[in-house]
Amino acid sequence: MRTDLLGLTTDSLAALTNRGLVKRAGKEAAPEVRTDDHGTVHGVFPDGVTTALPPGGLDAGRCTCGSVGVCRHVIGVILAYQRLPAPDPAEAAPTPTDADAAPVDADAAAVDAGGVPVDAAPVAAESVAEPAPPWSPGQVTDDELTARIGARLMAAARRTERTGFTARVRRATPGDPVPQVELATATVRFLVPGDLGFVHTDAVAGSRDDVIALAVWAFRVADARHPGVQDVRVDVGGEPGPGGGSGLERALGLAGTVLREGAAHLGQGLDATIADVLRHLDTAGLRWPLLAVTDLAGQLAAYRDRSSHYRPELLASHLAELHARHRAVTRPEATLRSSVLGTAEAAETPLRRARLDGLGCRIRAVGDRRIAEVYLAHGDSAMVLVLRRHWDGDDDGPALARRRIASSTLEALATGNVVTESAVRSASRTVRLATGRISKTTVGASRGAWDELPSSLVVTDLAALGRELDALPLRPVRPRVEAELVRVVAVDRVVSVGYAPGDQRLDAVIADRAGNTATVRATHTAAAPGRLDSLAAALLGAEGEPRFVSGVVGRTAGGVVIEPLGLSAGGRVVVPDLQPPDRSGRLTVADDGRPEPLTAALIDARALLAEAAHHGLSHLPPTYDDRLADAARRLTVLGLHRVAKAVTAFAAARTHTVDETAEQAWIDAYLRLEVALDLN
Repeated sequence: MRTDLLGLTTDSLAALTNRGLVKRAGKEAAPEVRTDDHGTVHGVFPDGVTTALPPGGLDAGRCTCGSVGVCRHVIGVILAYQRLPAPDPAEAAPTPTDADAAPVDADAAAVDAGGVPVDAAPVAAESVAEPAPPWSPGQVTDDELTARIGARLMAAARRTERTGFTARVRRATPGDPVPQVELATATVRFLVPGDLGFVHTDAVAGSRDDVIALAVWAFRVADARHPGVQDVRVDVGGEPGPGGGSGLERALGLAGTVLREGAAHLGQGLDATIADVLRHLDTAGLRWPLLAVTDLAGQLAAYRDRSSHYRPELLASHLAELHARHRAVTRPEATLRSSVLGTAEAAETPLRRARLDGLGCRIRAVGDRRIAEVYLAHGDSAMVLVLRRHWDGDDDGPALARRRIASSTLEALATGNVVTESAVRSASRTVRLATGRISKTTVGASRGAWDELPSSLVVTDLAALGRELDALPLRPVRPRVEAELVRVVAVDRVVSVGYAPGDQRLDAVIADRAGNTATVRATHTAAAPGRLDSLAAALLGAEGEPRFVSGVVGRTAGGVVIEPLGLSAGGRVVVPDLQPPDRSGRLTVADDGRPEPLTAALIDARALLAEAAHHGLSHLPPTYDDRLADAARRLTVLGLHRVAKAVTAFAAARTHTVDETAEQAWIDAYLRLEVALDLN
């Protein structure tokens, strides 16, 4: 019996090939099927086509139809084999006869092996038999891996293991019986227990088959350290301890210069230093610090250009992040380097044929440039990818919606279903659609059926979402992954919709079935003039009953906040940033929300420390120390003693000298403030 073929579902076959091929195979006339002594399944179709499928996966199949790769006849043979009647267990197990039965000693039969009378022992041994544990990919041996991917790719996987990598392991559940591992470069799914011939990855076949070994090793670590946990992140391999530095020394030197002199006193003379640091980080493969320095350089450039994109808090956050990552990998009992520095991340990975569901779009203005970010859910890997485009000029969202991208339009991609053979995914989960005569991308209309997405992307319980956000690693050392916190949130009812004119902000409270609430929050921008009007209209039912809202989820003042990207309502997807403004006056003015005293004190203290990064530690005004002391006293009164102590330590260090001691004291205080705000 070919248990591997019997274990394949329609979804599994579609993942290994494509759904259209499976549908065509189901419409074919059923072949005559037989199995030979070697386990090869043979099929003969009415038109004379013959197909053979030996053990080892679909790629091992042979067919006389002349198709290149897996054809509909191979799928048809599998479907026909699955329809065969199951063998009769009575025929499979021979019945013992009297002649076969051994003579029984009555005295010996009166007691069991331990001398206990039979009538005192359990009658049915089956009643105490332990159920077989569920199969885990961690049970696959290295010899089996080598036979599957070859010695060369095993050596590549070993190099990655020595460097260390982080993986998300999801065990099989009744709702999703396929165990899978989410890596930075690909998602690996084990479709048939114990058979590596039916492993699916979202990378192009043959380009990154080493990820199969990485996924197996991740399951081994999860089985050893977190047995029974259904969804867990694990660090695999690597050297978690200190030694040899972090590799961020040049970046820290750059950060020190910026902190001492401040954005207000730095000109373009630092550009060469920034370029050198970026080259060094890129060569060393330190992906997350590379992105942090890139953002730091962007903030400095924004200040020079007097752009509204510049924010002192962002500048200070990038400076503190570099130090946080350095400390995380150099302290005793340090965190694994790969998860903090991104050393195991491939720059780009080509994806095989992929279906992507548009979740919406964000339009941003940076100077005279407009940036569009399209968010696409990749169901096979249970993650959200970001397609980014930028154009010069002052066009707004409604005008940009008509811009062409990969033979389609921006609006069609953001609201539709994309099937592509040309997607290339980066380490930070951005995606680009390559153009060419061979690669194809088609875009169809979406009904907004987001409940069909993987359960890890769809939120139906807002309380559970809050617990998930609380369990995340601290933001300064988390992987810099695009759309990491993009979710689709089910809307049971809209509690209220209000507009705060002072902040030009719309706050809508939504609830789930259990009555838990979250705030959908959007702020007006000239680049998306219809954002607030269309969002309010969709939530109030102008497009039909709202079913889902997609957006970036987070915590603010103890509550869940969603920055919306799109909505599913009335059988279609609505993207507020791409809609024209509506002057009908539907927005209801509400009282401007003020943060609670504790949150306000943290925000004010963080702004005060960000001011130090803006002006520079060497150029702070005379009144700065008094304001710093007032902020520390306010934090103390509110019970935030550790944060207040860190602020006081920075004030004391700055009073004596502006050197590395003062810089480190500033880092300590700023990190404590950021962490306190994230946890608040």
